[in-house]
Amino acid sequence: MLRSMFSAISGLRAHQTKLDVTGNNIANVNTVGFKSSQTVFEDTLSQVIRNGSAPTAQTGGTNPAQVGLGVKVAGITTNFGQGSTQNTGRSTDFMINGDGFFVTQAGNETLFTRAGSFDYDGAGNLVTPDGAMLQGWMAQDGVVNSNGAIGPLSIPFGQVMAPTPTGEGALSGNLSTSAVAASAGPPAVAATEVQSQITAYDSLGTAHPIALVFTKTAPNTWSVQASENGAPIGTAQPLTFDPSTGRPATGGSFTVGVTGPNWPGTIDVDLSGMTEFGGKTALTPSGVDGNAMGTLQSISLSNDGTVMGVYSNSLREPIGKLAMATFANPSGLSKAGNTSYRVGDNSGQAIVGEAGTGGRGSLSAGALEMSNVDLAEEFTGLIVAQRGFQANSRVITSSDEILQDLVNLKR
Repeated sequence: MLRSMFSAISGLRAHQTKLDVTGNNIANVNTVGFKSSQTVFEDTLSQVIRNGSAPTAQTGGTNPAQVGLGVKVAGITTNFGQGSTQNTGRSTDFMINGDGFFVTQAGNETLFTRAGSFDYDGAGNLVTPDGAMLQGWMAQDGVVNSNGAIGPLSIPFGQVMAPTPTGEGALSGNLSTSAVAASAGPPAVAATEVQSQITAYDSLGTAHPIALVFTKTAPNTWSVQASENGAPIGTAQPLTFDPSTGRPATGGSFTVGVTGPNWPGTIDVDLSGMTEFGGKTALTPSGVDGNAMGTLQSISLSNDGTVMGVYSNSLREPIGKLAMATFANPSGLSKAGNTSYRVGDNSGQAIVGEAGTGGRGSLSAGALEMSNVDLAEEFTGLIVAQRGFQANSRVITSSDEILQDLVNLKR
């Protein structure tokens, strides 16, 4: 009787643990980045009542007679399956699609988490709700070196992007072959004139509208003149087209000899994309470099973890890149609270690198990975655990009644 009671007690303890694990899963059904756990049981040692015997020529073999001594918790495993997606629209909410963990620093300890809800602290660092700093690589002059040491990711709001003077640009499109060239003598015919404009910047970031005026002077030949605010810049240059291909016969290069105290030199305009076909005339500026001064306005995240700064001059430049870690055995990680993990004895060391490489998942901004708890499964497990606990308690009750009957035999 005592043996059955002790077995039932072990069953109560084991099923109480299963209830605790299931209750924790249900409690965290809406916790960002939470991973559910499962309880695994195994039986304990068994008492041998009679040993088995091997068969002989005269007799058959017998099996051993063994009575189990109860149950114990073999382990509590973590399910690292992908959780559902919740779109938030916040630029600092990041979600991992696939394997991997965000790397954070809490004091002197490095932690790992799947919860991607970050925000800014007073110094512009990206931090978790409990203050751990998100780790990655900061960019130097717009270049990220992901082979260096990781550190806190800081967003320098108000940072100024220095202006860059315009040095080159391009113009593409078509000048119609039906355009009329100027004629001399009566009756004089005015030449067809086509104009396109590019915006150039001097070394202080001041914008200059540069007009390029194309005037047809002869069949397959045009004159190109640059001007600013109606005032010609430099001298007109010819642009000749090959009559058989409609492409520039002279290579299509054009130099604007800009002047002024803040201009470092000339602007080279590539006209090799121009054509002279029979269609309509249409010109499009493209590839004009240089920029005005800009200040950092917001950030965006690319799939490889690059944090792009969006500036007031409409330009984008890398600020940094998020670091991600993978483990040989994620189930061996030790839970550190706040939906974070630390390196465990059986997890292996963290392998830190860029998102989308080395088996690491990609990243999405404006979304969070929710808990992967399946409520239907948890409620089913809750019923099973409750019934198991109840059944083991009945064993104790029955054993107690039998012992009571034995005591009553003396009366």
